[in-house]
Amino acid sequence: MKFKPDWNDAEQRLTDLWEGRPLDRPCMMVLAPQTGPPPADVYGDRWADQNRGDAPPATAEDRWLSPDWLVPHSLKSMSQTWWGGEAIPSVLLMAGWLNSLGGRPHFDHRTIWFDPFPVDFSKPHPFHHDPLDPWVQRFEQLYQKMTEAAGWDNFLIGAPAILPAHDLLSMHIGTTEFMTALIDHPAWMRQAILDGATELLHARNRLRTITERQHRFWYGNAGWMPFWAPTPYVGTQSDVSCMLSPDHFEEFVMPEIDLLGRDCAAMWYHLDGGDACQHLPRLLSLPYLRVIQYVPTPQEPPNGKAHLPLYRRIQDAGRIVHIQVDKTQVEPLCRALDPNLLVLDVSWSCNNADEGRELLAAARRWTSARAPQAKS
Repeated sequence: MKFKPDWNDAEQRLTDLWEGRPLDRPCMMVLAPQTGPPPADVYGDRWADQNRGDAPPATAEDRWLSPDWLVPHSLKSMSQTWWGGEAIPSVLLMAGWLNSLGGRPHFDHRTIWFDPFPVDFSKPHPFHHDPLDPWVQRFEQLYQKMTEAAGWDNFLIGAPAILPAHDLLSMHIGTTEFMTALIDHPAWMRQAILDGATELLHARNRLRTITERQHRFWYGNAGWMPFWAPTPYVGTQSDVSCMLSPDHFEEFVMPEIDLLGRDCAAMWYHLDGGDACQHLPRLLSLPYLRVIQYVPTPQEPPNGKAHLPLYRRIQDAGRIVHIQVDKTQVEPLCRALDPNLLVLDVSWSCNNADEGRELLAAARRWTSARAPQAKS
């Protein structure tokens, strides 16, 4: 990779993780400010005006959708970052959310959200993917331009960030109305979610055609929680599941998860907070689920030793735990958990590359000092 000269080493370690081979430390993504000159030819002919990477976007919409701002800004940002350990140069394309089954988007400089709108449950559901939707087309144009900038292997583009249908419906209908409709109109909701999930799967596969022939890293997570594996996998989530009983999770969410699992033989899953952990037994029963990435709620302690029972539960089921942690939590986790089933994202917790290298070396020492009872 242009922005990661030691990619071959990182690729081998991530492959060993995926294939279950022993590791001398957990896989670790360590990001820090980069000093020294950037890689040669960072921008290429198409984006030669480097100053465009400095100026702020004209609008919040441009922040997420304008190739003329986002591409040079992303290239400049990646060139100013030290990608240590198994860190994967990439950028978050949150505008993938605009594949939203007819949502009405709003933008600010931090996120994208959708206005709720009323639906008539006596009529067929209105939630469909339209490839000619102007928002969908604008995202495709951005995805194409970013893929061109990435070339064959400059950095990871990955699969687009498309939300699952059930999470989208909770935004479009409104959370209260969504929860009520699961009880009052279950058949309507099951059909809407499954139809939306099927259409979004087609949208994912359509976008795949943009990247898979011209870019090596056409699958995988990019930007927010980067992850790569030697074989294709799908990333998904269910944020609304924190409000659902296990029965409702089985009825309304699992059909969509299974649809993705049948289409792609491996899955990376974002588990959002302690209230969603009630569904962990069901998730751990899925043969295609390979990685669980956990994010505590603001009311919980941050990722670290406070959540060791949860991490062990996931590892005991043979699944990889992927978590974002502060560097102060690396030692207790290295000493307590199986390094062969662990990914620690330590983004921006180190002040410079030297600190990052020291942390990686220390992680090897802490891993070798694991107590026998901590081994799985």
